[in-house]
Amino acid sequence: MATRRSPVTVVLVAVLAVTAAGAAAERPVGPVATFSIVARDPAAGEWGVGVASRFFAVGAVVPWAKAGVGAVATQSFMNTTFGPRGLDLLAAGLSPEETLKVLLRTDDNPTRRQVGIVAADGASTTYTGADCIPWAGGRHGVNYAVQGNILTGEAVVVSMEKAYVETKGTLADRIYAALVAGDAEGGDARGRQSAAILVVHAGAGYGGYTDRAIDIRVDDHPDPFGELGRLLRFGQMNYCWNDAWTLFTKGRAAEALPPMEKAATLAPDNPEVCYDLAVIRLAAGRRVESLEALRRAVALNPKLKAQARGDKDLSALSGDTAFETLVK
Repeated sequence: MATRRSPVTVVLVAVLAVTAAGAAAERPVGPVATFSIVARDPAAGEWGVGVASRFFAVGAVVPWAKAGVGAVATQSFMNTTFGPRGLDLLAAGLSPEETLKVLLRTDDNPTRRQVGIVAADGASTTYTGADCIPWAGGRHGVNYAVQGNILTGEAVVVSMEKAYVETKGTLADRIYAALVAGDAEGGDARGRQSAAILVVHAGAGYGGYTDRAIDIRVDDHPDPFGELGRLLRFGQMNYCWNDAWTLFTKGRAAEALPPMEKAATLAPDNPEVCYDLAVIRLAAGRRVESLEALRRAVALNPKLKAQARGDKDLSALSGDTAFETLVK
């Protein structure tokens, strides 16, 4: 792992003050028994968290991530402030180990916490307090950390690590593979209920205003892993779609076209995706291909004809016989 330079004293003192102030925040009564992974994809500029548990809406409390900063999973008898405070400490320049020490030093019940942290540079750590309910533990390496408590055994985190390291694809694909592998080895000893995946990338949210590239949650389901996989297909498509549309609105149609084409490949039967593909193809100078995409869009949803007739983004097609016939 790369060595991280210690932050200047004045920054550390300021962050410690904020950290101490947040330590008195409300704590949950029961444990959030779960298995999770925090991870980084340096090539894609992404950080993410995957989590699953016999706990309602686990995705609302365990995963925290910020593009360019890192990711945190806080669980067991969790202190939910570990998420935002941990990210603040990482942003100030502390390593995952240093961040963990600060969080635990200002905590009122450190032996019952479980935490996984990965930093901007891929450095990572995992922590399991001595009083977490067994089986409990974790593993970590460059760009990832996996951990869990109230599991059927250590094989859960071992299989998660193996699946993450060996799986090819996007960060979200690898995180999902790790969760599925953990479940296959027994997962949460109490059963299944919820699961979530969060992936962040700078400017990846709708309109480029946030870093939330993929944010999917299954709050209560008899098969949370199957349902999470279904949502992930939409999440991957939406990630590409958001990326493409943000570039298009900035006048960068040529750059927008590849992610829009990928979105259409992932969701060929989504009429709105096909419609926006037509818009971006036209802006990129692909007139014939634009009409092909629009033809598919209105075939899937005839109501889009009315939208197309008045859409300024398609005005370059006005008067074209093929277009006028298509939207009649």
